[in-house]
Order: sequence, then C-alpha cells, then structure tokens
Amino acid sequence: MADITAKLVNELRAKTGLAMMECKKILVEVGGDLEKAIDAIRKKGVKTSITERAANEGRVLSVTSKDNKTAAIVEINCNTDFTAKSDTVLKVLESAAAKLLANPKVALADDAAIKNELAEVSKVTGENVVLGRTAVLTGDAVGSYLYSTAGKGKIGVIVAISNNALPEGLVNQLGMHIAAARPMAHRREDVPADVIAKEREIAVEQAKATGKPQAIAEKIAEGKLNAFYSEKVLLDQDYINADAFKGKVSDLLKSKGAILEQYVRIEVGQ
Repeated sequence: MADITAKLVNELRAKTGLAMMECKKILVEVGGDLEKAIDAIRKKGVKTSITERAANEGRVLSVTSKDNKTAAIVEINCNTDFTAKSDTVLKVLESAAAKLLANPKVALADDAAIKNELAEVSKVTGENVVLGRTAVLTGDAVGSYLYSTAGKGKIGVIVAISNNALPEGLVNQLGMHIAAARPMAHRREDVPADVIAKEREIAVEQAKATGKPQAIAEKIAEGKLNAFYSEKVLLDQDYINADAFKGKVSDLLKSKGAILEQYVRIEVGQ
C-alpha cells in the first residue's frame, strides 16, 4: 500500500476543496496516485478546482501612510467567514496594502509575492482565496476608516481632503457616515443621467396617477428628486450621527473648512 502522506492529502485538498478525510480515503482507493484521485473525484461529479468555488466571503483593510499623503484599501475574497477573519488573510492584506502605500501604481494582481501568499492560504485552507478590489488615493491630506466587528473588516473607506492638515476627527466622521449611509454618488452631478431620468419619470407618473396635471406633476417630481438626492448623494445626505453634528455632510465639511475631493468605499459582497 502506498504511503499516503499529509503533504499528498493537503495537495489533493488544495486542488479540490474536499475535506481532508475524504481526500485521504480517495487516495487510499487509487494507491496514492494524485492524478487518478482527481479523475476519480471528477467521475463522481465533484468540481476539481478550488478556483471554481465562489469566493463570496472576504475581508477589507484600509490604511494610511504616516505622512497622511497616501491611503490604500485592499479586499481579499474567500469561501468562508472563518478564513476571512483569520490571521493568515490579515497578513496578506497588510502586505498588499503596504505595497500600495509604497507604490500607488503597483499592479497587485501581477505581484508575484502577493500571488504566492494567496496561493499558500488557498493550499492551507482548501478555499478559493483571491485578491478582490483595490484602490489608492493620494493628496495633501488623506485618511482611512475601517468598519470592523468581531475581528471582521467588512467595510473600508478612504478619503482625500483638500487641506494641508486633516481637521481632527473628520476622517472618522466621514468614514463612519460613508460606511453606514452607502451613498450612490459624491455629488449630484455624479449621479448617472439615466438614473435621474428614470427617477423623474416615475415621480411624474405617480403624480399624474393621482389626477395632477402635467405641469404640477413635473413640479412634484422635482421635489421628489431632491428627496432622492438627500438619500443617495453624499454631500446632500444628513450626517448619520445627529448627536455629533446636525446637518448635511456638506455642512459638516464646511464647518471644518474642508473639501472632500474623493472617496472610495469597498464592502465585502457589494
């Protein structure tokens, strides 16, 4: 009987995503031949590559350079929340984010070291562990915010502000709001024209259905569009924590003497 080593079992597990005991059982059946084991699994109708498994879970990390001139955000996707919140995934995230801070133009998807780290996590866990979305912002004043509960970084935000120095607490205030409020766009002009046209059309038809004439219906539609902007556009949204600041996000920025130039929000699964 062939020697079924732990290394051989792990290799089959990494290629198939099957449980270790199942991998060992099949290897025993085929005399320890890896290729025959994969063929046997295929004949049973089981997918033979972890890359075919949907990576719907994951984790995000957002970081800022010491001089507050560069902020980066990185997402890694995998199959289970257990792996997502593991130290091994966090280590890869930290490594990837550090590379972006050092060189904002680096192509992480092509970085050999990151690819090897991800492959190693896949090999150990038997999951499809892949690099997700990434983003970098640079400027006179940038910052990062991470929404994390129970060791899970599920939402990350980075912001660029046109100030020579970041107003105290502003990054956390903006980050918390953007994470929770999920704005569709930064400004009104950033909302796609087709989305605005659709919202206006729906509002007009709703008003006309109540017997309002066209001219009145269009005025009502404009009012509903303003309500739409208040819900979906960041600068028009009421700040999420009225106890800390009562007013719109644009008012919050004005009170701090700041202008938000850009932001990036990444949420696992969105």
